Amino acid sequence: MNNLIATYLSFILYLACTLLLLLKLRRQPLTARLSKTAILFIGLAGVIVHSYALQVEILTPTGINLGFYNALSLISACITLFALVTASRYNTEIMTLLILPVAMLALILDLNFPSSHLLAPGSSNALFFHIITSLIAYSILALAALLAILLSVQNRFLHNHQPGGIIGMLPPLKTMESLLFDALTVGFICLSISLASGLLFLENMFAQQIAHKTVLSIIAWFIFLILLGGRWILGWRGRVAIRWTLVGFFSLMLAYFGSKFVLEIVLS
Repeated sequence: MNNLIATYLSFILYLACTLLLLLKLRRQPLTARLSKTAILFIGLAGVIVHSYALQVEILTPTGINLGFYNALSLISACITLFALVTASRYNTEIMTLLILPVAMLALILDLNFPSSHLLAPGSSNALFFHIITSLIAYSILALAALLAILLSVQNRFLHNHQPGGIIGMLPPLKTMESLLFDALTVGFICLSISLASGLLFLENMFAQQIAHKTVLSIIAWFIFLILLGGRWILGWRGRVAIRWTLVGFFSLMLAYFGSKFVLEIVLS
């Protein structure tokens, strides 16, 4: 299977999963005999094929290519995987429906706008470990940010005594809040490992071209630390938790994609 076929096949599987989930949520007869698990497996198949396409794009003979659109596509695949796993345990199909179109867009952008940021062959294992933990942290915290947005909408609708519609398809408020802090805790641990590995084993974390990335990542780390501390010590929840989550993720997004976009797309 070549890269083009894998990309389009992944797109089709994501699209099928999106449409079937939408029909399932609307309780259409077409999906009456199709379980949620079966639909999510279609999405999982999309992630597997997406990963194959990424492997071809990223693992090149001249080194590992983590250009802007490659990185965007890789992170979208990770987020989709985590969203599918979450939806298999909780009624968070709405979140999956929001993420799948982003993954489809990332596939098309990566296919049509090749980008290049090569890590030379023979790069250290410490660098690979740092990259992997960074990707996992970013993906989980992106999921937390989306959960925070959904929680905000859910709060607003319930406050206005409008519990039906899309909000009625989400888990209870307490479950959503628990999911948010679970994601924040795991994401914070991964971000801590990523930053620690970078500071301990990499010599250029504060080099001129990436100093802002490191500083913004550390700022995000402190924001999430304060949020989790506030949760366990002061019982922070609701709007306070939502705002801190979104501010922390915005800082992290600027650290990674903001700098990559400017350096690789705007200035290239």
